[in-house]
Amino acid sequence: MNEAPTRPAVVSRVSDLIGCTPLLELCRTGNGSRLLLKLEMYNPTGTAKIRMARQMILDAEARGALRPGGRVIESTSGNTGLGLAVIAAERGYAFTAVVDRHACPDKLRGMKALGTELVHVADDGTDDLATAAREELAEEMARGQDNTVFTEQHNNPSNAVGYHPLAHELHQALGGRIDVLIGAVGTGGALCGTTRALRALVPGVRTVGVEPKGSIAFGGPAHPYHQSGTGTPEGAPIGALVDFDLIDEGVKVGDVEAFATARVVARTGLLIGGSAGGVVYEALHRLPSLPPDTTMVALVNDGGEKYMDTVFDDEWMHRRNLVDPAVEREIDETLTKLRAK
Repeated sequence: MNEAPTRPAVVSRVSDLIGCTPLLELCRTGNGSRLLLKLEMYNPTGTAKIRMARQMILDAEARGALRPGGRVIESTSGNTGLGLAVIAAERGYAFTAVVDRHACPDKLRGMKALGTELVHVADDGTDDLATAAREELAEEMARGQDNTVFTEQHNNPSNAVGYHPLAHELHQALGGRIDVLIGAVGTGGALCGTTRALRALVPGVRTVGVEPKGSIAFGGPAHPYHQSGTGTPEGAPIGALVDFDLIDEGVKVGDVEAFATARVVARTGLLIGGSAGGVVYEALHRLPSLPPDTTMVALVNDGGEKYMDTVFDDEWMHRRNLVDPAVEREIDETLTKLRAK
């Protein structure tokens, strides 16, 4: 899986549609620097994470840990669970997702529709992130069970390997012309897995990691945040796949800025998720100061369709004090100016 994939005209499985996602030039500067979005929402389930979901199951099969009729268990905030649900259904496995109510409701409904058993670690009425509790329960459920695998996305090397083809896609599409890669840091698999493979092809590429304010991978202070599927909350260990040697710079973006960016980008005709909004916010901030003719690629790992009840719901946003018209106006002006170049 180290070459850029090509897609036949007709496929026989949903997982055959993984990869070959498009690049969109969102904007550029007067000196020729440009921001390209790698639109991973064009994967099945609308997210990059189905790439690593497939790889984790394939590798579990290869080492004999998962056999016909087996069960997959994972702690997930939604997107990994959606990917595992598809791959498990295709290959005849049962799938149990351990979730909390921080996850977007549309993701939970999607997993259930795909045949997933949902096990909640938090009671109704709380939407706090409970990563540590989820992982502890998932591990306990899998312990001692025959033909049952806890895929353990935060510490599973197959997570990162699943993104190696993404690097080859970028290299092939851009003819090696990529200077900066910027993406969210959650498990670390997407950004670090892509970077590791990309640096073998483009040694000089610079990588910028983005996490929510309140996450602890790049230091404190820790506090709750609403960006879903990214970051490392207080009490959870930093995943083994977060390789700081592969990240040239780590930055933090707040919920207000991330969500405002997603809402502004939506007015250009593109729906992106909340954490993707944080990545694009940071990319827009950096683009004007880049050297001439720089190509920066932002990994947009999630589409916005799953966030109609949250990021794109005015009532939900106001109830959590996440709306700041001045911030949204500033982002709108920046993007409008850059798109006019």
